Amino acid sequence: MELYIKKIVKDFGSYDDPSNRVRAVDRVDLHVKEGELITLLGPSGCGKTTLLRMIAGFEDPTEGDVFFGDRRVNDVAPNHRNATMVFQSYAIFPHLNVYENIAFGLRLKKMEESKIREKMEGVIDLVGLTGLESRQPSQLSGGQQQRVALARAIIMEPALLLFDEPLSNLDAKLREQMRIEIRHLQKRLGITSVYVTHDQAEAMAMSNRVVVMSKGLVQQIGEPHDIYSNPANKMVADFIGLVNFLPGEVADGRIRIAGMATSFPNTSNLTGEVTIAVRPENITLSKDNGTMPGMLTHRFYLGDSVDYRVQVGEELVRVIVKGADLKQFKDGEKVFLDFEKILVFDKE
Repeated sequence: MELYIKKIVKDFGSYDDPSNRVRAVDRVDLHVKEGELITLLGPSGCGKTTLLRMIAGFEDPTEGDVFFGDRRVNDVAPNHRNATMVFQSYAIFPHLNVYENIAFGLRLKKMEESKIREKMEGVIDLVGLTGLESRQPSQLSGGQQQRVALARAIIMEPALLLFDEPLSNLDAKLREQMRIEIRHLQKRLGITSVYVTHDQAEAMAMSNRVVVMSKGLVQQIGEPHDIYSNPANKMVADFIGLVNFLPGEVADGRIRIAGMATSFPNTSNLTGEVTIAVRPENITLSKDNGTMPGMLTHRFYLGDSVDYRVQVGEELVRVIVKGADLKQFKDGEKVFLDFEKILVFDKE
């Protein structure tokens, strides 16, 4: 099933007191293709969860429309939308065992017990809960509880699967494992899915496309690689990955970093004062030669890489070198930098 969001708006507060009215989602347009997993990504308060709740039917839009295929669902109750949600809190019943939790929705539909058992066998195996059917939720790990919540959602065979930050309560290693499992399962079942997270790594690893939001507005929609390599603005560049921002100026067809002799060809359509952005991994560090001299002030060993801070003029530049020997550069040592790729944004 395809999902269409058309000019959707959500306001909270009183119409009688405009000063107390907040716009959480501001005229968002979105098309999710059949079988696609799209992630709504952004900082807390950006509107991503509110948008998801409007898709699910838990919030009513102030303006705009939600279409499931060619069916407008604004006035359709959540339990009649053929969409299921996996919640951050798991929302599994503490008094029911694994089997009863997963079968709960089917029992509400008055499905025959023989058909329930048939569907349960496939789903329990699919999510890796075989042998745990009689356990209570209190006897399960966080990852196992999340699998129960996922199984309860997919056993209903929804046309649309919604995820509200489902992995945020798990530790880092289990979170990485579960996002791989969820993505594999979603691709295998081919269910159109909308996934909400504030974790950029999660969004980049799981999504067909990423929707970056800020202050209720969509800042950029694109494939993970395109979002990372070609951010639409400074907000996206700053939120997706690590980045250094440096003041610059366009003059005579060149972009110059403020206070430095280094310049680059101006491939943008900007003039005057600009902001130069460069990813830490797109900077080379040398002891002997380079276009920008600096002073190494700090270094942080990260196992497979070293994270350096280099003072260049008035700017502190972050440089990440993969596989570097910690002893290669020392604090207080003079070094040289070269930028392999820069991004240019309007100063504002």
